[in-house]
Amino acid sequence: MLTTKDVAGRIMVALDFASVDAAEKLIAELKGIPCYMKVGMQLFYTAGPSFVAKLKEQGYHVFLDLKMHDIPNTVKGGAESITCLGVDMFNVHAAGGRAMMEGALEGVDKALTGINGAKSPIVIGVTQLTSTSAEVLNQEIGIAGSVEDCVIRYAELTKAAGLHGVVASPLEVTAIKAACGESFISVTPGIRPAGAAMGDQSRVMTPAEAFAQGTDYVVIGRPITAAPSPREAIESIIDSVLVKA
Repeated sequence: MLTTKDVAGRIMVALDFASVDAAEKLIAELKGIPCYMKVGMQLFYTAGPSFVAKLKEQGYHVFLDLKMHDIPNTVKGGAESITCLGVDMFNVHAAGGRAMMEGALEGVDKALTGINGAKSPIVIGVTQLTSTSAEVLNQEIGIAGSVEDCVIRYAELTKAAGLHGVVASPLEVTAIKAACGESFISVTPGIRPAGAAMGDQSRVMTPAEAFAQGTDYVVIGRPITAAPSPREAIESIIDSVLVKA
């Protein structure tokens, strides 16, 4: 049976803030709730590695969401630096290809050789952003077929490269698990509690629906961070999942 701690540990709160003060205010409001913290580009480019170190000192699991996409050697170097920060998870774009993703794992291995007792981070591939519609995929990005077909193809490539899982919308989780196995990790943005605005997402589910599909982690930003009471918002989300469990 799922507990409050179990569910909280599978919720990644997106710290999409422009300032350290705003992020720290939210973290203070959520104190005592053992959720995952996701640090994306906006906050990381402002706060830097020291902010990640502070989160780790406070006992949080950290997903560093920088979506690396470059030549294999550059991604290898980036992955080495990220691993030295002690993050629990980071990602690369699957669209960069197998050699690039394998380079990320090489960077992790290189970093770990110099850190005694360090734990290897979970490395996942970004398939398609949850803002990507079929029209965008076909007409703007230039990839034919459905979004789900593309996501599954990238998930299979990610697994072949040796990564641990993917970022994908909750709508594709069942198909990803069928294609890549139940142990292949799925991290799902595009999560909106019942009644919440969709914002710039186009492929969404509620937290309870996403977990019912078999996802491992859900990423939730504005429904928590922009709520009048972020603590009440995340507690309500946890309760909604426990009721459906």
